[in-house]
Amino acid sequence: MGDVIDNTTRSRFELEIDGGIAFANYRLTPQAVIITHTETPSNLRGRGIASELVRGALDLIRADGRKVIAGCGFVVDYLRKHPEYADLVA
Repeated sequence: MGDVIDNTTRSRFELEIDGGIAFANYRLTPQAVIITHTETPSNLRGRGIASELVRGALDLIRADGRKVIAGCGFVVDYLRKHPEYADLVA
């Protein structure tokens, strides 16, 4: 899969796959990134792309020295299943 990028202009993390873009919208606080919504184009669903997107977003958040606040159910579920990111939870 491709690399997750931080599209700061649109306040979202993006993962381009097969001409489509999966994304995770976010809002910033001084210490944390609140991921408010994740979306994968319907033709790309069922391939683990949303999980890859969230993993990449969390890696970028960690590299930036911030915490994360899960503002959407998918991210809540991902964090529950991946305790290696527990240190990021604000």
